[in-house]
Amino acid sequence: MTGVTLYYAIISILSFILLLIYVFRWQKRFETHMSVIFVLIPIVNLAYYMMYANMNSNTAIIGLKTLYLGGCYLPWLSTMCIASLCKININRVIKMISFLVTTVMFGFILSIGHSGLFYKSYSFAQNGENWIMQREYGPMHTVYYVIIALYLIIDLSLIIHTYIKKHQVSRLVLFLLFMPIPISMFGYVINHFTSHSGVEIVPVTYLLAQIVYLFIVQRMVIYNVSDMAVETMVESGNTGFVTMDFKKRYLGSNKIARSILPDLNNLTVDGAVDKTEKLKDTLLKRVDDFKDNNKIDNIFYKCNINGEEDERIYRVTVNYLYDGRRKRGYQIFFDDDTQDQKYISLIDNYNYKLQEEVAIKTNRIVEMHNKLILGMATKVESRDNSTGGHIRRTSEGVRILIDEMKKDKSLNLSEEFCKNIIKAAPMHDLGKIAVDDAILRKQGIFTEEEREKMKMHSSEGARIVHAILKDTDDEEFRKIAENVAHYHHERMDGNGYPNKLKGDQIPLEARIMAIADVYDALVSKRVYKEKFSFEVADKIILDGMGTQFDARLQKYYEAARPKLEKYYLEEQKND
Repeated sequence: MTGVTLYYAIISILSFILLLIYVFRWQKRFETHMSVIFVLIPIVNLAYYMMYANMNSNTAIIGLKTLYLGGCYLPWLSTMCIASLCKININRVIKMISFLVTTVMFGFILSIGHSGLFYKSYSFAQNGENWIMQREYGPMHTVYYVIIALYLIIDLSLIIHTYIKKHQVSRLVLFLLFMPIPISMFGYVINHFTSHSGVEIVPVTYLLAQIVYLFIVQRMVIYNVSDMAVETMVESGNTGFVTMDFKKRYLGSNKIARSILPDLNNLTVDGAVDKTEKLKDTLLKRVDDFKDNNKIDNIFYKCNINGEEDERIYRVTVNYLYDGRRKRGYQIFFDDDTQDQKYISLIDNYNYKLQEEVAIKTNRIVEMHNKLILGMATKVESRDNSTGGHIRRTSEGVRILIDEMKKDKSLNLSEEFCKNIIKAAPMHDLGKIAVDDAILRKQGIFTEEEREKMKMHSSEGARIVHAILKDTDDEEFRKIAENVAHYHHERMDGNGYPNKLKGDQIPLEARIMAIADVYDALVSKRVYKEKFSFEVADKIILDGMGTQFDARLQKYYEAARPKLEKYYLEEQKND
């Protein structure tokens, strides 16, 4: 073995050793173009050895064409690699065109021995123990040099642009990417002075490029924080993940995912996920929700891991599975959220109990408030010799009327309105507290002057109700209670009091109260009259429909009349 062949043998062996180191350290995040570079360089360096170790026409030409495989494609691969590491997106069309140009150039190289476009001529001569190849370059060889120079300029431009514009790319990586450029330029220049002795420097530049790229991949493993974070999260044992393609075929999962979903253990890679019923509910439903909304909000999965007694809670998230920039399927993550969810549950339970206690105390206060108002109304009634039990009876009369009205869905009466008017009914005569005892307790018929003073009780009632309820949070109840007290003596024909309101100017709650109030006055005994029979009271009420009462309420009164009569019969028996 001559010194030259030994030189190429050593270079080839070192190239393969560097390739093995790269393979040993390889991870899926490594740049694809860089992986091809590491595979191609040993092949090219081996071609140099084969060409100079067995110098004959056929072997030399095969070796020559093989080493040009690196001369053509390594600059292109290097440019693509630099662009990727500098986070610069090269348009697919440009990438394809540049690859085709490189391939066409290699086609001219393959024409050596058949045409003079790349090499006009070549021959072999022996220099001592070493063989050398003498060649005369053709026009396409000049184009080849232009392409090589163009790739070097592009590489340098990409590195400079990234250094100036992109702060998220390591300066050390940029320096390492830059190093092969001057090394390559130096190699091509020196090669002209050494090739006549059979020793070419280019293989050494390839070897140095491999070493530089090994340093780069070592740093990129550290700098690629997002991928490292995912791997750390997955390996920590708290996060499970499952992947599937767009056809819902299982691609893989980690150990924690298979602990969460034991059915995954029986599912083969590329198997249909929808063939397993339990996985349809836990995985496919989440994926379908993600497809519809591109997100899943606060979805949780509860299970017991490996027979543990304590239940664990996992937050389920779905995202697309990417191959570079292409979407290839779905990935489902299960993040252990047990502690947080238990804490939230504890807080929610505490808040619920707190709200429950507040609601109980609030209800007690409201109940006390209502009893106080009812007590005031009862006290007022006790001063009126003519209306014993009136509050109780009219309140029940309002409830019976409301029950019939609720059956008519076209009225759209809210449940809150119905409750409020029944609750407000006892307050309708609260204004009588301001009427003089001499008038209120009079045994006979009122004089005109006394009647006018008695009429003031409706306005006074509204004022008193407002004063009592002005600070309440229930604004709707306050308004209904005021209206009931204020307007229950108004008439549809405008001849009522205190404001002579007419028709729909009178609030609905006051129109309902008016019927219950008058009905009780008719069928009950007063100091100035005997009670009327149900028939007479009914005739008076019906005759008043359209003048005193709202005719639209007639059908509800007629429907309620049997219940009203039954109620008053029971009351009369108890009296």
